[in-house]
Amino acid sequence: MLKILFPTLMLLPTTWLVPHKWLWPTITTNSLIIAFASLAWMKKPWDAGWSNLNPFMATDSLSTPLLILSCWLLPLMILASQNHTSSEPAQRQRTYITLMIALQVFLIMAFSATEVIMFYVMFEATLIPTLLIITRWGNQAERLNAGTYFLFYTLAGSLPLLVALLLLQNNLGSLSLLALQWAPPALSFSFADKLWWAACLLAFLVKMPLYGAHLWLPKAHVEAPVAGSMVLAAVLLKLGGYGMMRVLMMLDPLTKELAYPFIILALWGVIMTGLICLRQTDLKALIAYSSVGHMGLVVGGILIQAPWGLTGALILMIAHGLTSSALFCLANTNYERTHSRTMLLARGLQMALPVMTAWWFISTLANLALPPLPNLMAELMVITSLFNWSWWTLLLTGAGTLITAGYSLYMFLMTQRGPLPAHIIALPPSFSREHLLMALHLLPLLGLIAKPSLIWGWMG
Repeated sequence: MLKILFPTLMLLPTTWLVPHKWLWPTITTNSLIIAFASLAWMKKPWDAGWSNLNPFMATDSLSTPLLILSCWLLPLMILASQNHTSSEPAQRQRTYITLMIALQVFLIMAFSATEVIMFYVMFEATLIPTLLIITRWGNQAERLNAGTYFLFYTLAGSLPLLVALLLLQNNLGSLSLLALQWAPPALSFSFADKLWWAACLLAFLVKMPLYGAHLWLPKAHVEAPVAGSMVLAAVLLKLGGYGMMRVLMMLDPLTKELAYPFIILALWGVIMTGLICLRQTDLKALIAYSSVGHMGLVVGGILIQAPWGLTGALILMIAHGLTSSALFCLANTNYERTHSRTMLLARGLQMALPVMTAWWFISTLANLALPPLPNLMAELMVITSLFNWSWWTLLLTGAGTLITAGYSLYMFLMTQRGPLPAHIIALPPSFSREHLLMALHLLPLLGLIAKPSLIWGWMG
């Protein structure tokens, strides 16, 4: 654990002490080395339980893929932010990098925590850097409003969770994940226990976000700078899914009874957000709403408590993390050139930037779950397990996949095809930095086709 955590922490003094001209190359190189070192956590065939144990942190086959995704994302965020922060004063650039590094430290500690309270504290701590990135570096005037939404939605969901965890500590005497899996079921069917069940899940459902508690997400994405959007889509939403998987093992007998409304909301959200995407004019808002739809499938897969559902949900979280982060990077490259996120104004870019169109094409196909990508494997596993649970769900999930294909193609055709508008003149060419950034997103995704067992959790 510490061989990743310490180098990440040491990036903080490095950021402030390195001469300004070496700032970006140094931090990018070091964070890439850390990202490659984190691949050593990959699940070995003989690892069934916990490994890398120390008193407070450990990894198992559920947290490992998410930890590696968090480490992988830092160099990509730094690569993506280089251009739009280049005109800022040195202090602000250093502060920006510091916030991204702090976010990675909190995420590593959240995903590897064995104590539930430590997980809770780190889960909440990720709020602060994200909020600062959105409100200080966002592009539009609405950013403070978006920050307020983000903060209050997340806090309102999290406070009941804290009370629920303290009650559990009181009853069981321990909140260690190593011990909780052997604890006797603590719940009866009383009203108080049903409230306790809801309190445990509410924070994670808001973070996912579940359709109905999702209003903060499009606002936060649209206002955030590219690194904020990337980390929100790729890792922070996954904290919700990871927390649900961890907490649901304690909520055993009640989930069967109480999960129905949440599963219905999640699957209804897949359709509704897809329809919202079809009439979106703002590119970043479209990608943000598509995240809500994909996370709806994850919520459904987790709540029915079937092995296939859980596995599909984990694979979908990883695949969606890489895909939506890549789409936000692409949206940002368009924005940096045309200074508009409106798809009607910046279209026909295949004529100007043909290689970027190839990246757009791969990312769009990943978003609509083209075989043999892990996105399809995940969606099929979740849809199959939901169908096995109740065949009515096929109507919702089937319609959802059709609409997803519809809006993904709409997004691709609107941005890339057709004639280049007359007002777009003298676009800068695409840079090697941007191609490297896209390759580092999409090559792991394509590589996982060969060995998806690395990310399918407990099923391996």
